Amino acid sequence: MTVEFEFKKSPAYRVAYIAWKGPWNEKKIRSQFARVQKWAKDHGYRTGRWIFREPGERKWETGIEVRGASVHSHPPIRLKTLPASRVASVVFDPDVVAPNVVYHGLNDWLRWRKKEGKIRSVVSTREVYVADPWTDKAACAKTEVQFVVRP
Repeated sequence: MTVEFEFKKSPAYRVAYIAWKGPWNEKKIRSQFARVQKWAKDHGYRTGRWIFREPGERKWETGIEVRGASVHSHPPIRLKTLPASRVASVVFDPDVVAPNVVYHGLNDWLRWRKKEGKIRSVVSTREVYVADPWTDKAACAKTEVQFVVRP
C-alpha cells in the first residue's frame, strides 16, 4: 500500500457532535459516536462522514456529518459547521500501516513544509471516515487523517 501526503481543500462539514476533555480512550470514543449516531437516527437525519477531532490539547469531538436544512441540535448533541479548509491529508488502511507511523510521518512532512515556508502552522487534527469504522471494514480501510493548516 502506498501512503502519500498531500495538500488539498477539504469541504465544509455540518456535524452533530459531542465534545469532552480528558485522556484518549477508545471505549469512550466509540460510545460517543454511538450516541451521536442514535440521535441522528432517532430524529431521521441523513448522515454522512464520521469525524473524530482533536481541536486542542486533551480535547476531543466525535461528530457525524448531518445533511438537510431542518437539522436542529438537541443537548447534549450540538451542531457546528467545520469550514472548508486547506488540509494536509493522507488516506491509509490501519490494518496495513500503523497509525502512529502515519501520524509521525505527517508531522515530520509538515515540519519541513513549515521550514520551506509553504505553511505557517497546523491548526488542528481530525480523522475522517466514510462510515462507522468499527462495523464497516471498507470505511476503516480508507481512514483519512487531516491536519488543518494555515498557508
